[in-house]
Amino acid sequence: MERARSRLSTGLEDTPKLQSSSGKDEDLMSSATFDPAIERGLRRKFDWCILPPLTFMYLCNALDKGNVANAKTDHWDQAIGLTGDQYYLLVMIFYVPFCLFGTPISIFVKRYSAARVLPLMMIGFGSMSLFTSIAKNFSQIFAIRWFLGIFESAMLPGVVYYLSTFYKRGELASRVGLFYAAAAIAGAFSGLIAFGVFQIHNPAHYSWQYLFWIEGSGTIAFALFAFFWLPRSSETWWMLTEEEKALARRRILEDSSVEINEKFSFREAFEPFRNPLYWVWAMISISLGVPLASVNNFLPNIVASLGYSTVKTNLFTVAPNIVGTVALLVLTFSSDFFRERSIHIAIPLATTLIGFVVLGCIDPIAHRGVAYFACFLLTAGASAPSVLVATWYNNNTPQESRRAVVTAVMVALANSSGLIATNTFSAKDEPRYVPALATSAAFGGLCLILVLGTGIWMRWDNNRRNKAQGVVLTAQDIPTETLSNGALDPGFRYMY
Repeated sequence: MERARSRLSTGLEDTPKLQSSSGKDEDLMSSATFDPAIERGLRRKFDWCILPPLTFMYLCNALDKGNVANAKTDHWDQAIGLTGDQYYLLVMIFYVPFCLFGTPISIFVKRYSAARVLPLMMIGFGSMSLFTSIAKNFSQIFAIRWFLGIFESAMLPGVVYYLSTFYKRGELASRVGLFYAAAAIAGAFSGLIAFGVFQIHNPAHYSWQYLFWIEGSGTIAFALFAFFWLPRSSETWWMLTEEEKALARRRILEDSSVEINEKFSFREAFEPFRNPLYWVWAMISISLGVPLASVNNFLPNIVASLGYSTVKTNLFTVAPNIVGTVALLVLTFSSDFFRERSIHIAIPLATTLIGFVVLGCIDPIAHRGVAYFACFLLTAGASAPSVLVATWYNNNTPQESRRAVVTAVMVALANSSGLIATNTFSAKDEPRYVPALATSAAFGGLCLILVLGTGIWMRWDNNRRNKAQGVVLTAQDIPTETLSNGALDPGFRYMY
């Protein structure tokens, strides 16, 4: 009764009409009843036909971005004549175009569909991996890494936005977690692939060249498949029945978007940045990006600081990355189950913070066991905050155009932190990297404070609205189709 009265008090009782993509007014069928078995079948089609290709695409993305770290363990840097801090500069320069081009390419993703734009970008970064195998000096690698950053810039925001057009808010974190697990798995696979490839001994070629060839050609081949396989939308997907298409539409309007296939408007898309909350999310994105970039780019170097051989270094990166993947999936599925974000973000942030502090305070050679355990703490908490924060601001942005741009900007800001992380790792600090570890810990601590503060504020604001309206409502009680004004709408409730 309380929730029924709340609809009257907030003006949500009227079922609106929306303009469909075909240009005809359609009733949203809010009174229609669908068999739960049909919805489960619909989710299974999404889970088995859309998620796996996207996950493998991101696995390729992560492998092509990070394979230079594995190649370095086979003396790739020496073979092409890198000196001093040139390797660290090459890792760093990737993040400049990665941050600059993410938002404009994401606008194309919204306009022309992620199902078409992202596979084309994938062909681009696969090609850059192939070119790396034949580059002979610092200048050539510098140019390749620049274009690699452009081609990879829209992958994460594009996929997060794309998934938000198929899944409800309470389903999104676990699906993005499954997709993003590919990045964590890539750390394990990259070590295993490198271990196997480095057993190839051919006087005509370096072992690391085979690594770039295998990973680059695999990326391009799968991109061609993804281009023809991924659906542009649920409305046009040949695998769905008419009933499933209607259900897919209703699901998104009830718990994801105000309008489906919304026409893109630059002015409307950037409107969220007039809200101070999005600037807080921007600070959260920047601060979480530093520890994440440190782990993603330099875990092999951190493990190498323990004094192991090239072969053991690559093998010993596998277990921490597997643990990181498991932790990511547990946290994202738990977050969806409880429909809660902030606490689930704070837990992994604190875990990684402890790992950086431990590594920075001990001699890794003298305390190898402790140092290696700290590597597990780093990976256990590195990936989940990125996924859950991206889900968090997506869940609270019900307009499609705004969501596409917000995701692109926030991911770009998070990735800009790679510039901070890569500039703090320096050859002169090998093997302990104390300044880099301290910087990562400081940003992780700042992020933890911001996340907890934002979560507390959202809970307070929801309670304030409930008291003012004399109701007890949560985010899941309000159909997103009624929230055209976002947080300004009296019926809006934050998903915290």
